[in-house]
Amino acid sequence: MGFSAKQVQALRRSLNSRHVRTRVANGRELSYIEGWYAISEANRIFGFDAWNRETLDSRCVLTRENRGSFFAVYVAKVRITVQADGTTIVREGHGSGEGRGLSPGEVHDIALKAAETDATKRALATFGKPFGLELYRKDKIASAQSLPTQQPLSASPPTQPRLGSHPDDTTPIPRPSHYYGRRHQNSMTELLRRDQERTRQENAIVPTSVPAAKIDKSQLAIVEPKRLRDKAHLKFVASQPCLVCGRQPSDPHHLRFAQPRAIGLKVSDEFTVPLCRGHHRQLHQAGNEGAWWEKFKIKPLRVARQFWEQTHASEASSEVASQSSIAAKAE
Repeated sequence: MGFSAKQVQALRRSLNSRHVRTRVANGRELSYIEGWYAISEANRIFGFDAWNRETLDSRCVLTRENRGSFFAVYVAKVRITVQADGTTIVREGHGSGEGRGLSPGEVHDIALKAAETDATKRALATFGKPFGLELYRKDKIASAQSLPTQQPLSASPPTQPRLGSHPDDTTPIPRPSHYYGRRHQNSMTELLRRDQERTRQENAIVPTSVPAAKIDKSQLAIVEPKRLRDKAHLKFVASQPCLVCGRQPSDPHHLRFAQPRAIGLKVSDEFTVPLCRGHHRQLHQAGNEGAWWEKFKIKPLRVARQFWEQTHASEASSEVASQSSIAAKAE
């Protein structure tokens, strides 16, 4: 075994119930852990630079459009590779995800990310309890009640359950139908009341007069790429003809390869190009976006840059003037 004694101890530790989320779907209560938490635990146990996630396959299996509302379902296969004391440990997982909304690009993007997150959590769950393996047990009526409730070593997320649809709300684990007894409902209500009371006590200790310090991410060893948001620019891109066929109207497509991928985050709005609905759907169904653009002999990054400069001409001119002023002072 390549894991250290400390890592083995962490992998044997049970999942804290405060990190388990629940939601009701189709009359059943589903339990799961969020994708960000699973990745955070992998960083803590394996090390930030000792494991890797790779998407082996992703494809759209269903897409529908009804009166301007779009729906898409994706499946993905993810491989987790962990380096432990010279030993390479490989685990794989499959997952699915769906997206609904009024923008086809956003719907496909959400569904793809949800499928990749679902597959990642399934692959990590094979390492043990900290990644929600206990939630897959079917021989217990209420597996979540058996999880410890002691305070975790790291900072914990809010105790309130998340509501609504979210890309991380995947890998639902169904529970037996007789799980909805009055005794369980009372116990869950009491548990939620205690968590809320504990949260109020913890917040009361922190002085309210001291503002929270804002992290300057530009000082990090690896600077996080900026993800700019500009609705006016997206509207301008949508008004342009499709890059492939020249038809209108167009959808603003975000070039996914322009920046490192992040869970639940699109690339910056400066990396958007216009595509008609047909080619937009075709691109999202393609596995390799770079090869898809190469097939049409199009340089999308160059086009996106030109559009961004058109909508931000004043910023570009001010930046040039600033650089000229600095050069004049240097002379």
